[in-house]
Amino acid sequence: MSIIPITVYGDKILRQKAQKVNAVSDETIDKIRNMFDSMRNARGIGLAANQVGYRDSIFVLDLNGTEGYDNFKPVAMINPEIVLQSDEKIIIEEGCLSLPTIRAEVERSESIKVRYMDSDENIIETDADDLLARVILHEYDHLIGKMIPDRVAESVKKNLQKGLSNIIKREVEIDYPITEI
Repeated sequence: MSIIPITVYGDKILRQKAQKVNAVSDETIDKIRNMFDSMRNARGIGLAANQVGYRDSIFVLDLNGTEGYDNFKPVAMINPEIVLQSDEKIIIEEGCLSLPTIRAEVERSESIKVRYMDSDENIIETDADDLLARVILHEYDHLIGKMIPDRVAESVKKNLQKGLSNIIKREVEIDYPITEI
């Protein structure tokens, strides 16, 4: 398949709400393969469609190789919905392929229930906790036009401004392709 440049902070598509996928076509499957290829090339564990310029409501996850997830089966979630979030919150530092060089502590629910369609058009509902819940919530945020800076306090966001500005200007050193200005 193809490795597609990652969209980065400042790219308008990252702030747009994803569009529902009505049916899984060959084109949808090709997009999912491209997303997995692009995510793995950038050494990520999750990637939303708008991070590679697609408008579809899809994200892919592969936690295999992450501590505690050695038997994780990669998954593509189409039209995901967060149907339940625990009241218990955890704050953990996050990074993002669309925010290269930026890391910030983000508060998220410890456990969730997510409903999505798989590539065979089956509707699946699953519980997730810990890292898996966090990655799902992070990628879901992308599909609704949100990113890490939207989930942190104003004082933290202010401290991120120089790094965010450098990303917008493409003045960051990274080893995976990103979109051009």
